[in-house]
Amino acid sequence: MTTKQKLNHTAYMQFERAQWSALRNNVALTLSEQDLEQLQGINESLSLDEVVDIYLPLSRLLNLYVETQQYRHTVRDKFLNSSNDQAPYIIGIAGSVAVGKSTTARILQALLSRWPQHPKVALVTTDGFLRPNQELVARNLMHKKGFPESFDIKALVNFVAALKSGKESVTAPIYSHLTYDILPDKKLAVEKPDIVILEGLNVLQTAINYPKHPHRVFVSDFVDFSIFVDADTDLLKRWYIQRFLKFREGAFTDPNAYFHSYSKMSESEAIEIAGKIWDEINGLNLQENIRPTRDRANLILKKATSHQVSSVKLRK
Repeated sequence: MTTKQKLNHTAYMQFERAQWSALRNNVALTLSEQDLEQLQGINESLSLDEVVDIYLPLSRLLNLYVETQQYRHTVRDKFLNSSNDQAPYIIGIAGSVAVGKSTTARILQALLSRWPQHPKVALVTTDGFLRPNQELVARNLMHKKGFPESFDIKALVNFVAALKSGKESVTAPIYSHLTYDILPDKKLAVEKPDIVILEGLNVLQTAINYPKHPHRVFVSDFVDFSIFVDADTDLLKRWYIQRFLKFREGAFTDPNAYFHSYSKMSESEAIEIAGKIWDEINGLNLQENIRPTRDRANLILKKATSHQVSSVKLRK
């Protein structure tokens, strides 16, 4: 056994689904079936059981962490005999394309916002910090969209640093999956939240992923608790193709959609092109830049078939 294997073996406590579910500790479910319909992703059928077994215990854990940080701030202010701006608690959610990061983020936002101690929970995706298509074309990076070099990492770090400084209002760019580009005339305003959920491919990446970045401060340096949503590669590819087919029948039919031409393909052609996109872009990015950050996370949600979480690992 190598040193790395020993580290990975001892760094986490592992819980099977039933063990993790028991840690809910009778926390009441505050979401209805209708709430779930609005929260689930394009290719996920999320049940109330999944929320009860996996996300309620997780929201309870996160609530305890947030309470602890808020208490530390109170102690600090008492020691300094002053009142400082409260910085939000930042939760980072990383993982592959098609793994369900967005759904996880939306569920946690809904659950955490219902805890009385911190009702204001903001959700920000790092997609907004992708470079505009015009710039990606100029840099010959359109085929690398989602890779570290396709992001404006300086702007992303400045955004998270501003949040952590306690700034009253911070704005982030907005990315459109319909036009496959940044919306030039729209911004997301984040105003004094108690918690910020930061979801994206790159929230756990470091200098290894950005060798040309002149600074040595990264998003992960500002994250208080990190979650990696994981699944086997063959499942991820299958989910990506299934999602692509649903987009082909839905969003891609919009004439304004960047991938409108794909809506006119036959199903077999669409499956072939989706598989190629996965193999050449998303699967490669997963292998080179995303999965290597998994063991930096505080918690790992491992998914099995049907997007159900089969086990949870919590860093000791």
